[in-house]
Amino acid sequence: MKKLVVWICLLPNLALAQQDSLDIKIGQMIMMGLDNFKKMEADQPMFRSIENGVIGGVILFGKHVNKKNPSRQLIKITSHIQSIAPIPAFIAIDEEGGKVNRLKPKYGFPKTVSAQYLGDLDDTDSTRYYAAGTARILNDLGINMNLAPNVDVNINAKNPVIGLKERSYSEDYREVSKHAGIVVEEQFSNEIINVLKHFPGHGSSASDTHLGIADVSDSWKWEELFPYRTLMDSGKVQAIMTAHIVNERLDETRKPATLSKKIMTELLREFMGFKGVILSDDMQMHAISKHFGFEEAIVLSINAGVDILMFANNTELTERITPEYIHDVIKASVTSGKISRERINESFARIMKLKKELN
Repeated sequence: MKKLVVWICLLPNLALAQQDSLDIKIGQMIMMGLDNFKKMEADQPMFRSIENGVIGGVILFGKHVNKKNPSRQLIKITSHIQSIAPIPAFIAIDEEGGKVNRLKPKYGFPKTVSAQYLGDLDDTDSTRYYAAGTARILNDLGINMNLAPNVDVNINAKNPVIGLKERSYSEDYREVSKHAGIVVEEQFSNEIINVLKHFPGHGSSASDTHLGIADVSDSWKWEELFPYRTLMDSGKVQAIMTAHIVNERLDETRKPATLSKKIMTELLREFMGFKGVILSDDMQMHAISKHFGFEEAIVLSINAGVDILMFANNTELTERITPEYIHDVIKASVTSGKISRERINESFARIMKLKKELN
């Protein structure tokens, strides 16, 4: 806590006075999946990257849960990260419930249910019960960001990545807003950052962006924006995650939403008035990595208005990327003028504001 206060107080002047202030700012814009390991060891390369300020956040997966003593392992990881981070880190997880759940009952954690189950049940007390339980567990483990709730409207029930995985509360945007709103409230009260996803709506897609391009130009509906607008009015939505979907109705250039200034800045920021942090979906998903060059995707996403770029590194060993390489690409793009310092400053200010609020 003392470390955060010092940083918050000093950074405005420090950024102007130090030559490496750009390095500090870029580091806060990078979130990485931790390396594969069965036992937490302090000399892991990713921990050195955190300590050196190369990245400002991490995302945890099931592979980081030690089966013998899962809670102890996770607390050890999160405590170590915060003890070495020069600026307190975002520690994120995908804990939607149901099929998207890292803290599984087989590891000793309570059973969770899917968004679809809760939407079909349509009992707000049940939704609150599961949301509160998950939020308390995350807080106890030292995890401060949940990539949830999912507010995709279930327009295509056969959608392989949303509908068939029971990740949507309903085909009715009002029901989505109602149940997701309860999750937002419970996470906010337990000091867990809410991350609504996947903007501007993934519920009508017929394909999976993990595997390639998903074009929703003919299936997307305007009501897919309504849960975002409704929940933003609560003042408790701190971050929104992008979708890698193509939507020609929103961007005639057919850029995936993550890379689209029309969608991220003109629609989400300017038209809808969102002032929080925009977090990308995994930049290594094939909808991005198979169709755009690495540097190109980074430049487009930051210029589009994305504040934090997430690289899960759930790939083959030959495709894994180091935080230092990502950092170097961003810095070189700023130096060459492809990304303005103003854009970096904007994202850094939003990130630091949220970190200050969180603590």
